[in-house]
Amino acid sequence: MAKEKSIFLCNGCGYESPKWAGKCPSCGAWNSFTEKVVRNTPLARVSNGDRAQSQPILIDDVATDELPRMDMCDSELNRVLGGGLVPGSLVLLGGEPGIGKSTLVLQTILGLPHRNVLYVSGEESVQQIKLRADRITHERGNCHIVCETSLETIFTHIKNIKPELLVIDSIQTMSSEAVDSSPGSISQVRECTAMLLKFAKENNVPVILIGHITKDGTIAGPKILEHIVDVVIQFEGDQHHLYRVLRSIKNRFGSTAELGIYEMQRDGLRKVTNPSELLLSERHKGMSGVAIASAIEGVSPFLIETQALVSTAAYGTPQRSATGFDVRRMNMLLAVLEKRVGFKLAQKDVYLNIAGGLRVNDPAIDLSVISAILSSNMDVEIEPTICMSGEVGLSGEIRPVNRIEQRIGEAAKLGFKQIIVPRSNMKRLDTSRFGIEVLPVGKVEEAFRLIFG
Repeated sequence: MAKEKSIFLCNGCGYESPKWAGKCPSCGAWNSFTEKVVRNTPLARVSNGDRAQSQPILIDDVATDELPRMDMCDSELNRVLGGGLVPGSLVLLGGEPGIGKSTLVLQTILGLPHRNVLYVSGEESVQQIKLRADRITHERGNCHIVCETSLETIFTHIKNIKPELLVIDSIQTMSSEAVDSSPGSISQVRECTAMLLKFAKENNVPVILIGHITKDGTIAGPKILEHIVDVVIQFEGDQHHLYRVLRSIKNRFGSTAELGIYEMQRDGLRKVTNPSELLLSERHKGMSGVAIASAIEGVSPFLIETQALVSTAAYGTPQRSATGFDVRRMNMLLAVLEKRVGFKLAQKDVYLNIAGGLRVNDPAIDLSVISAILSSNMDVEIEPTICMSGEVGLSGEIRPVNRIEQRIGEAAKLGFKQIIVPRSNMKRLDTSRFGIEVLPVGKVEEAFRLIFG
């Protein structure tokens, strides 16, 4: 006989308690516990003569047929997904409000030919979705839209339409009658996602979930939400700039090193196939504080513009600000400049900006960061035909970076004449085939002598 018991779940954080409490010991919320009845089915004892339903097999005997993928008709999205959308997969797309998550998904599914798609919106009306569709594309495909927040009603629509692709916008607005809490709560998000996962796996239908993020930049809801889904994609960028970055955080069917770049336009998102030419579209002739770095985000190399402004602290306390770059790493580089090279920047305001609104985590742009800072401090221009790539260590050494050949090739393709690289990367490197002068350096001082003379 199945045994029933009651547990109490916190609507704020999902904490489980065997009895009701006024205050949650995990998140500190008051009157947030709700009762839930669970049924424990005792495990049947298996005798020695019984056969289990699943049998262990050798790993060499496992069939490794390539998974068929759904072409999304978007080269950037296909690459981030690992080659396309896998049937039966559950994909979570997160991003800041207004960054373009719904626009990206809507213009993608409208461009899918001969695909029966169901778009479920819990935030917008059908009129709003139609207006956006008219603005971003003239293609329509075979897309059905419905505004609904009840998961049971959504499954009824799914049964009638039988879609090949399901889109939920957003998972935080969905609710199930099986859970007695408000939409967006921890328990509702967890249970709705689990039910959609079961539907995707049993019917072999891919499901795309659009999710909100918190003020800290993480996916809203319980952390188990990211463990349940197969793919987690983050849509990043500053909504005041044109460029958007699609970054894979988790992917069970491909690499998480892939990256897609889009440009936000009036009629939707446009794929950026060569981001270097757009990010370097403005050459600042005769201006100090600008250095060009050869960076790699994901698997794609591109050249970015590093801008710095150094001025005397007007209010006594020096200001340190960085846009698109880790401010703590910038403070470390400033300490290296002062301790190892001898430049006094303790009483100077330092402002750093990565052009284009991108956020770059590649340590290979360290050399361009300190070069732009010194260029602004001395008010000396860096030659616009030179670019650089190298990580700066605490002792002032230029540490090697990965995939140096791709970085050099990208700089040569865009017409740069010289590139500064770490000396450690020169081993077994044939520089004659690139068509660009490669300048190896081992210390920060050597790089500054080449740049500033």
